[in-house]
Amino acid sequence: MISEKSKQVVDEVSKVIVGKREVIERVLMTIYAGGHILLEDCPGVGKTTLALAFSKVMGLDYKRIQFTPDTMPSDITGFTMYNKANGNFEFKQGAVFCNMLLGDEINRTSAKTQAALLESMEEGKVTIDGEAHELPNPFVVIATQNPITSAGTQPLPDSQLDRFMVKLSIGYPKLEDQKSILKQRRYTNPLDSVSCIMSKEDIFETRNYLSSINMNDNIMEYLIRLCEATREESMVALGVSPRGVIALSKMAKACAIMRDRDYVTPEDIREVFIPVCAHRLQMKPQARIEGLTAEKLCGQILDDISVSSSKRGR
Repeated sequence: MISEKSKQVVDEVSKVIVGKREVIERVLMTIYAGGHILLEDCPGVGKTTLALAFSKVMGLDYKRIQFTPDTMPSDITGFTMYNKANGNFEFKQGAVFCNMLLGDEINRTSAKTQAALLESMEEGKVTIDGEAHELPNPFVVIATQNPITSAGTQPLPDSQLDRFMVKLSIGYPKLEDQKSILKQRRYTNPLDSVSCIMSKEDIFETRNYLSSINMNDNIMEYLIRLCEATREESMVALGVSPRGVIALSKMAKACAIMRDRDYVTPEDIREVFIPVCAHRLQMKPQARIEGLTAEKLCGQILDDISVSSSKRGR
């Protein structure tokens, strides 16, 4: 059962990321849905550790690239180099040639370097000197960023944000969880004891199964109305795009799989609506003045729009 194996994956990652089960589940949903994850949080809360734990638990080839102001696009995608020995130009692979790429502090590099990820995230390939190079499958980007108020950071452009299926925040651990972390790391690193639970084939199987999850017309209309509401709000300059609607649909189906169901309910949509949609909204300056964030607005939309009980389920 997919739901049972998913629970095992979450349990295993929870050995490393203590007390953050909800975040772990949403990362797993995103991987099932074929999307990419943006983690925004303060330094030191376990963003990098979360990515490394998932790569181990799911048997994925893992690479990490540290974004800095001098990081070049070729560091990410690769480049061609002349080989004097044979007189040919040879392609040298960049960091994206892996199953799971951790882009650490993505908002500390230039917009040009950030944009180098666009093609690989959307199409699973990179084009160098007119030649397309396919990336390994599955390919998942987990990018981390510090809050844009931090020194030396710059916000990602809207087109880049729209490529991330979800934006998540781990947050600080609670007191008891912090005590558990200290005890865990007294003698060993918990990452050393993490076991591989899932394979690439399991991921492919789950992604194929995703297309069979039922979403009836009423549920589909509910999902679309939520996204349309973001475009009609007076405080929003740019609402959820059609790509965002598709991402919300896939995440809702992945949520249904995690809950051991073959159909989507309104609760599935409500659970993932804010992580999928909030980062896609471009708020007007007036909203910032009034302290209205995209997350708060999405919460208000969830409160305002509902589905009657007669329209739930299959």
